[in-house]
Amino acid sequence: MRKLIVVGDPRRWDLHVPGVELVASRDYLTDPAYSRLKNVRIFNLSRSYSYQSRGYYVSLLAEARGQKVIPSVRSILDMRSPSLVKVLSRDLDGLVQSTLADVEEDQFTLSVYFGRNVDPKYDRLAHELYLVFQAPLLRARFVRGEKWELRTMRTIPYQEIPEEHHEDLEVFAERYFSKKRYDSTRADTSKYDLAILVNPDDKAKPSNQRAIVKFRQAATALGFAVEVIGPGDLDRVGEYDALLIRENTHVDHHTYRFASRARAEGIAVIDAPEAILKCNNKVYLAEVLAAAGIPTPGTLIVHADNRDQVVDRLGLPVVLKLPDSTFSVGVTKASTARELNEKLDAILEESDLAIAQEYIPTDYDWRIGVLDGKPLYACKYFMARGHWQIYNWGSSSVGDQTGDFETLPVEQAPPQVVDAALKAVKAIGAPGLFGVDLKDVDGRTCVIEVNECPNIDHGVEDVVLGDELYRHIIGYLLRQVEQRIGKHA
Repeated sequence: MRKLIVVGDPRRWDLHVPGVELVASRDYLTDPAYSRLKNVRIFNLSRSYSYQSRGYYVSLLAEARGQKVIPSVRSILDMRSPSLVKVLSRDLDGLVQSTLADVEEDQFTLSVYFGRNVDPKYDRLAHELYLVFQAPLLRARFVRGEKWELRTMRTIPYQEIPEEHHEDLEVFAERYFSKKRYDSTRADTSKYDLAILVNPDDKAKPSNQRAIVKFRQAATALGFAVEVIGPGDLDRVGEYDALLIRENTHVDHHTYRFASRARAEGIAVIDAPEAILKCNNKVYLAEVLAAAGIPTPGTLIVHADNRDQVVDRLGLPVVLKLPDSTFSVGVTKASTARELNEKLDAILEESDLAIAQEYIPTDYDWRIGVLDGKPLYACKYFMARGHWQIYNWGSSSVGDQTGDFETLPVEQAPPQVVDAALKAVKAIGAPGLFGVDLKDVDGRTCVIEVNECPNIDHGVEDVVLGDELYRHIIGYLLRQVEQRIGKHA
């Protein structure tokens, strides 16, 4: 990837970094050749980033051109707001207090050069501040009251860096610009950057650890540099070319914010934010599947005024779902009228609407994985032992919380099941990777739901395709990245 340092006046810049081009901000803003660049990183080291200054416009136009830029306009604006500086640095409070514990004065200024500080004692704090505010040259001012607080963050013009720091600065800069990830030690040998979002605390992880390794291996083979990130890394999404979310997704949740940030940044993403919005709401799914004429179990959208119609319309037992239920959480079964009323009371207290669905007992559900509108894998998920669902989170035995499985080649799955799955995904009208759950019994095929964050577990969904399953998914992201770059060519 080509790298450009943009500065106000290159004649006043005496820092020499191999493999990086030095460009005047005026040239970057006015020369059409720079507006046509693709697969490029812009490092904006202008003297000032004040609103509507030349430095501000360098970052603004870089983003408009589809080029990666540090700092982003968002980072520039964040640093201008004292309240945002305080909020964004909140997670660093423990590190701030321990690092500055021995400082005797009531004010302390810390310089951050390419994520580093010249004093090893402050190096970690400098690095963490860089990860939050994402600008190559920064100056942080701390003030002590009851405890140390970060009061201001600002960028440092190159000319303000003390002469005695220049030797360290040269080393920091060379290391910084020789890396792909600007917070790692890995060499720059890959073409694109992929982030995989995982959360160790996710109860229903959609991929086991070995699957994450397989995703990394597939991505590396296809030219990506890969980094596994966590829920606290939202502000780093703009560093990457693609984002793969391997955490159970919800709308009112950080996973949706990650997907939305990726979309806003023009980054290829699975799962797309519109897929999360649509698939996480069972009311929407019921309406859109019905409108498309896709067979489903008998379904009723329940509210306070029609709850007495459930038994007449669907009979008993009946399945009840919260609108945003996933992985069988928020899904229950009522077998008697009294149980139905009790469970509807609980659901309608939490949500204005509920989903009631005909109960169709089967030994297993079909899951058809669909990627980019095409079938990817086919699985049978058997019901958990002694339970009516494939998940039984109430079981005290971990081994009984999920049922068995059988993975088959797609061509061996019933054609009517695969066809219904593809039609369901088409009706959703969102891009990406989906898992469609279906029942097929006595000649009747029904779509139960469409999941936008389906399981991809090593040893389950990949039994038939093996490593090719991961290559297909990463390959989809790669095509999205290259299409985006092509649009800006």
